[in-house]
Amino acid sequence: MGEMKLHCEVEVISRHLPALGLRNRGKGVRAVLSLCQQTSRSQPSARAFLLISTLKDKRGTRYELRENIEQFFTKFVDEGKATVRLKEPPVDICLSKANSSSLKGFLSAVRLAHRGCKVDIPVSTLTPVKTSEFENFKTKMVITSKKDYPLSKNFPYSLEHLQTSYCGLVRVDMRMLCLKNLRKLDLSHNHIKKLPATIGDLIHLQELNLNDNHLESFSVALCQSTLQKSLRTLDLSKNKIKALPVQFCQLQELMNLKLDDNELIQFPCKIGQLINLRFLSAARNKLPFLPSEFRNLSLEYLDLFGNTFEQPKVLPVIKLQAPLTLLESSARTILYNRIPYGSHIIPFHLCQDLDTAKTCVCGRFCLNSFIQGTTTMNLHSVAHTVVLVDNMGGTEAPIVSYFCSLGCYVNSSDMLK
Repeated sequence: MGEMKLHCEVEVISRHLPALGLRNRGKGVRAVLSLCQQTSRSQPSARAFLLISTLKDKRGTRYELRENIEQFFTKFVDEGKATVRLKEPPVDICLSKANSSSLKGFLSAVRLAHRGCKVDIPVSTLTPVKTSEFENFKTKMVITSKKDYPLSKNFPYSLEHLQTSYCGLVRVDMRMLCLKNLRKLDLSHNHIKKLPATIGDLIHLQELNLNDNHLESFSVALCQSTLQKSLRTLDLSKNKIKALPVQFCQLQELMNLKLDDNELIQFPCKIGQLINLRFLSAARNKLPFLPSEFRNLSLEYLDLFGNTFEQPKVLPVIKLQAPLTLLESSARTILYNRIPYGSHIIPFHLCQDLDTAKTCVCGRFCLNSFIQGTTTMNLHSVAHTVVLVDNMGGTEAPIVSYFCSLGCYVNSSDMLK
């Protein structure tokens, strides 16, 4: 085992500061942490130090460890974060953006040093850290050709932005999925056919660019991963996607969605649940009409140019059941009362039915008993800026509406005119 070192970001916060009315900056700096031991004639038992070196201070600052740690805060250690609270000087050493397994190992050694146990590492001499050590701490890497793609070397684990375009990738490199700090992943202009569900393990991922690949779908597993909390921008343009799963609308943080140049024949029926969506482009697809929940969107920019929109049908499709079947009335009850369900309680196909239930204009739900009408909507009612739908200057598009009963249909028939 060589010298015990950890690459991360560090912020040292004095606990006396608030008393002086000073505010902490709240920003970490890149650092190399080393665990050092010193023995002297007067003190045969080794003294253990934590040495924090930064690019500005390569010699580093030493902190005594033995019986000097008041507390460890390790709740977010899996995210590469931890805090070590020292007694003397009274500071909190806040670590972030570390490789979680390296961090765990380093903290165990620090714990042993604090207890006065002998840490099984070579006694490190207090030499300044070389500038090259900080090179490992890259946060951005852009590769735009096959020949520059790292085959033998790993990606630096500190990366926050990785772009590998025009590299001829046929699948996502599993080494990328270990980069727990990634915020932006750009895999555009490759030949990727399928996405691994483990992309969902990148808990900080905000931007995912898959433009110009060979994707045919976007999996349910990805829609139900931690991407629900982190993903803000998704570019799936220039692929071969025919439909997105209804669970896609659980990606609630999405603000930017690009679906241009695919083979989409429909939007997910619950698209209105994307409450943060501001930019939506799905030009040059095969959309015949928009789902009724499209009305619930509130966009800044919308582009649906070049879709195969159909003329609204004059006559409604009537599929009312009288009396309602047991399936229909129980489904309506579950959805209306928001009773939780899942495939661990009821059969999978019933979950699918409930997931794709239609929403009546009155806000209630229907499964198989409904009236379906098509009408046109002016896209300016959901978006501030609208790219024309056709070359004729139109901003109207056909939208489907559902009615759970004859009463709802009659009440809304003026809306269909």
